[in-house]
Amino acid sequence: MDDRHEQEEIYSQRIKAGKRTYFFDVKATRGQDYYLTITESKRRMNGDDSVSYEKHKIFLYKEDFLKFVDALQDAVDYVREELLTAEEVAELDRPREFDDRDKPRQDFDRPAFDPNKSDDNY
Repeated sequence: MDDRHEQEEIYSQRIKAGKRTYFFDVKATRGQDYYLTITESKRRMNGDDSVSYEKHKIFLYKEDFLKFVDALQDAVDYVREELLTAEEVAELDRPREFDDRDKPRQDFDRPAFDPNKSDDNY
């Protein structure tokens, strides 16, 4: 891995979800402008019994973080409040055990992202 690539990756978290794995990676441009990539990776078996991965990636720039978090929370709230039964909501709220690989990996001591703070507060 070259030095530029190492400097670029600041934070990474992997979430395993059935046949899919989601990666949340914070990266920096050369000018230290931060952005988030969200990657969905899905394992596929090929006809010749080999394995490949289908990947989809979203780039989210820091100026859009709050809008994205708000929209995601609104969508989750809608599903919970309007579409799910009380039993399904209870299942979602059940404590889960996480694999150590699902824990965040941080290379630097940085404050956690707070969607209620603007860039002016740092």
